[in-house]
Amino acid sequence: MPDDETQTQTLNRGGAARTPVGPPPPQLSGAAEAPAPWLLRLIAVGLVLAALNLRPAITSLGALLEEVREGLHMSGSVAGVLTSVPPLCFAVFGVMAPRLARRFGAGAVVCAGMVAIAAGLVIRPYIGSTAGFLAASALALMGIAVSNILMPVIVKRWFPDRVGTMTGLYSMALALGTALAAAVTVPLTGAMGGDWQSGLAVWAGLAALAVLPWIVLVRDRTPAPGQAAPARSAAASGPSASVSGRAAGASGQASASASASASASASASASASGPAEAPALRITRSRTAWGLACFFGLQATAAYITMGWMPQIFRDAGVSAGTAGVLLAVTMAMGVPLAFVIPRVAARLKQQGPIVVVLGLCGLIGYGGLYLAPAAGAWAWALLLGVANCAFPLALTMIGMRTRTGAGVVRLSAFAQSTGYLLSIPGPLLVGVLYQHSGGWGLPIALMAGLMIPQMVAGVLAGRDRTIEDEC
Repeated sequence: MPDDETQTQTLNRGGAARTPVGPPPPQLSGAAEAPAPWLLRLIAVGLVLAALNLRPAITSLGALLEEVREGLHMSGSVAGVLTSVPPLCFAVFGVMAPRLARRFGAGAVVCAGMVAIAAGLVIRPYIGSTAGFLAASALALMGIAVSNILMPVIVKRWFPDRVGTMTGLYSMALALGTALAAAVTVPLTGAMGGDWQSGLAVWAGLAALAVLPWIVLVRDRTPAPGQAAPARSAAASGPSASVSGRAAGASGQASASASASASASASASASASGPAEAPALRITRSRTAWGLACFFGLQATAAYITMGWMPQIFRDAGVSAGTAGVLLAVTMAMGVPLAFVIPRVAARLKQQGPIVVVLGLCGLIGYGGLYLAPAAGAWAWALLLGVANCAFPLALTMIGMRTRTGAGVVRLSAFAQSTGYLLSIPGPLLVGVLYQHSGGWGLPIALMAGLMIPQMVAGVLAGRDRTIEDEC
């Protein structure tokens, strides 16, 4: 498997007849030419700001979960439902992301997602009921869900020769936003008079800021890579047009022809690529796709249990609320450097199984320490669990590496993330139920540790050197 920094340039192996002929991604003016440097910089800034907003809605709540439970009179089981809402929303709304991107454009969908995050975060603390809090949280999480799915798609389209670098950049920003919310939510709440509503609502400002760069891309209706353009041409039905269309889709550039002012021949080539690839790609037949979906789901289970419940575990062990929030921030902050390093290392390996195993072993040791001495070794366990949580950027990297075409990365991203989040729904809920009925953290921590084993197995399966197009 070649380095992912260059694999998009070496996809077509059949000689001159399969050289990509599709135009590069367009500027917003619709011209079939390379995008302007300022536009690429703006998209990079937009990716970073969007990534910063993909977790504060969750980790800020985890830091104040006890205050929210008391303020809304929640039981442990209901709190478990609350911590299960993120993966549920990611599974339900994530499926819609590719269809919305085809209809409105990926930039417009991400922009709307940032608006939804801001609205949900500013509404939910003041709505005054558990049901309303859940509904407003779902609104914010809907915006997070569609943005989650479209991040790899946008990277693959606009930065096809820098997939590893850009994946690492937005993964690092995601980890930074996660850690920042965990670390400063409690101090911010104290600075605002101990009002937990204000402590949660303040994060809407960051989401509002993230809307700005994406406004520029709202009018960009170019389909995602490998998708057909709306118009079809009779010339595209010829054998040579079909071959060139497939080559354009394989290079991730066929989407450029959907621009309003693209030439007729470019439009025909891109429109041919969609129907040429789509019937052959039955992603549910791919063992790698299922392995990646299970790996994604199990790492998401661990991540949302950690974000939702770890501060409470430390607080019940005698750690102060402020320190518990900082410990969660340490766990999340481990992803800042590692989220940039791991994708680049993974891209240089033919198989990512060894990285999966190392991360899983860190998780097992961290949960073991959390079970035996939660307060005494709190900092060590937070560091180890932070390393284990870096399975997320690894999973995102494997989405790009397990595909050869633009259409493939769209489908695999939607399938792996939506299926994975669906699989992760019971985890946080079960932890809440076990905590309430057992009266302690022994059984929940044992569950968390036990899930590390199938996560490693699924990750090794997903990390094999093959692509879903070959398997399908």
